[in-house]
Amino acid sequence: MDVLSQNEIDALLNALSTGEVKIEELKDTQKSIDYKLYDFRRPNKFSKEHLRSLQVLHSVFTRFLTNFLTGYLRTNIQVEVVSVDQLTYEDFIKSIPSPTVITIFKVKPFEENAIIQFDPMFLFPMIDLFFGGNGEAPGEVRELTDIELSVTKNISDILLDNLVLSWKDIVLIEHEILSVETNPNLHQIFPFNEIVALITMTTKVGESTKGFINLCLPFTLLDPVIIQPAQQKRFGAHISAADEKERKKVEYWLGFPKIELTVVTGQAQITVRDFLQLQEGDVMVIDRKMDQDMDVYVGENLKYKAQAGTLGNQFAVQITALAGEGDHDV
Repeated sequence: MDVLSQNEIDALLNALSTGEVKIEELKDTQKSIDYKLYDFRRPNKFSKEHLRSLQVLHSVFTRFLTNFLTGYLRTNIQVEVVSVDQLTYEDFIKSIPSPTVITIFKVKPFEENAIIQFDPMFLFPMIDLFFGGNGEAPGEVRELTDIELSVTKNISDILLDNLVLSWKDIVLIEHEILSVETNPNLHQIFPFNEIVALITMTTKVGESTKGFINLCLPFTLLDPVIIQPAQQKRFGAHISAADEKERKKVEYWLGFPKIELTVVTGQAQITVRDFLQLQEGDVMVIDRKMDQDMDVYVGENLKYKAQAGTLGNQFAVQITALAGEGDHDV
């Protein structure tokens, strides 16, 4: 930007007073300058990079949520992130339609509050599915009953469990539901001028019922989670190099300890008398069929399923699958 000297300023004022330079000519010059408006009442605290990070993070959240709800309720449920914006809390409250339902929850260990807001066209079909229905939306949107609000709290708990799961690669958090409200204007959770990140997600329950979910996260919550780690990553490359060296050192020393593996072919119950009379070559009937997988234990924990075979002149097993949560232990 050019700076005028005092002599140039005096000459310009003199030209204006004598009429050599007209004010209209100065205005035309100003129009050619590209100005960018800035609203000091609504400062931008999130950069475009931060908003992109939030979109990627919550795309993982919606993928977890889609898979869990579809399996849990045995109905095709789709959730997708459509936008990530920053705005004031006042603008968020004004944008909420009525009637609506919001869940206020606390994020630990940051001890910061956040909001998740449900569109009735998502919430009513979900409640219908919880009660064993087909997931149909009512013909007319109405206020929720006390029982439906209780179910809404359970739905919120499920969603927030998946949110915690999607955040675990960045930070370990816990959630605590504080209240479920139907009138957001009765509670001022944040100052009206507080900058928040608004993650808007579209939902589809079944084949036709479409709605949305809004996740409202204040800047004070996201600052230590998204912004500060991004700055450390940008300006602290030497830290990551040290971490890589430490990781290789840990991998090296982890290669030495021995781990006991146990393969259980099957189990059988016999009397003590028969046990004392067992001899080499005796045949026992166990509780496992020939084509059924065997259990592989790492230490005392059941981890894998396997099939028996040989490797050269030795007996061996081939890992076929991970052990499920419902599989038994010895």
